[in-house]
Amino acid sequence: MLLRFPRFVSLLLVLSVAARGGSKDGTLDVYWIDSEGGGSTLIVTPAGESVLIDTGNPGGRDPGRIIAAAQAAGLTKIDAMLLTHYHGDHFGGAAEVAAVLPFGTIYQRAIPEQDPDGRAASPFLRQIQPYREIAAPRVALAPGTVIPLRAAAGAPRLSLRCVAADQKFVEPTAAQRVVRNPLTGSVPGQPVDKSDNANSAVFVLEFGAFRFFDGGDLTWNLEEKLVTPHNLVGSVDVYQTNHHGLEVSNNPVLVQSLEPTVVVMNNGPKKGGQPGTFAAIKSAKSVQATYQLHQSYNVTAEENGPKELIANHDNLTGPDAAKCPANIIKMVVAADGKSYTISIPSTGLSRTYKTKGT
Repeated sequence: MLLRFPRFVSLLLVLSVAARGGSKDGTLDVYWIDSEGGGSTLIVTPAGESVLIDTGNPGGRDPGRIIAAAQAAGLTKIDAMLLTHYHGDHFGGAAEVAAVLPFGTIYQRAIPEQDPDGRAASPFLRQIQPYREIAAPRVALAPGTVIPLRAAAGAPRLSLRCVAADQKFVEPTAAQRVVRNPLTGSVPGQPVDKSDNANSAVFVLEFGAFRFFDGGDLTWNLEEKLVTPHNLVGSVDVYQTNHHGLEVSNNPVLVQSLEPTVVVMNNGPKKGGQPGTFAAIKSAKSVQATYQLHQSYNVTAEENGPKELIANHDNLTGPDAAKCPANIIKMVVAADGKSYTISIPSTGLSRTYKTKGT
């Protein structure tokens, strides 16, 4: 299968991704790829293994950006592809990516036999077919599933674990049972979410003391259940906003309970990045910096994070979004897990943060 992607997109991404990390220097590298408000987070471990969480939209643009970033990172395959839920901006690019970078294993919830949002006359069954046909072993995702990752010699412990899926959660540990989250019941709930967003698989990545949270598109009421009455996640260093920064997600109870030092928003210019999410982030006193894949045009320029922490400032939507520079955000966790550096390679901006508990 021959796929063609806009050459300028690949070229810009290759030029913007910093030099290869991971297997060369023992770092843990994370790339937030611009899917214009879709999901695509690439992880390269110290042993050189790769994990892709979600695959953006179909149609060439997002798969092309993912492939370009992965190839610039030195990858020829994706060892593990993790799918959080069955919306097209998360599963849509999978078949196109897999045609160039074969998937070792796919970790997924059960594929729905009908539209997961219950819509009549839905194109879902047609849209999901290329994903179904990807030739790769499949492993069921459930709370407690651990993604097997090779340990690098002399490196800190590395773990990637599913803590929630299909509105079910891992059991609290003995230590977690002792402590009742004081934020329990402090924020009103929202109407029950009947979409597949509520079923999102949620992951916590750990490298030594470093911790990163990726919750897919998990929504408000389920976010609260994840951290109340017992906080099943604990505190993290980096929080990827749920649902691209939409305010039906990013419950302030979740954000405050996770106590992130850094927030990364995988938004588009007009998808995500809503006022309620910025307010929730600001309500968490632990947050030192908020990075965005795009400036949000759903709020004023002043309500966005600092301009220098935003990778893309264009207001291109629809077909014109393919003209976006598609600048990435990159994180490098030090080989000892005690610090991490977040950069926007296209501008040269780079800042280092100390890992909690070190």
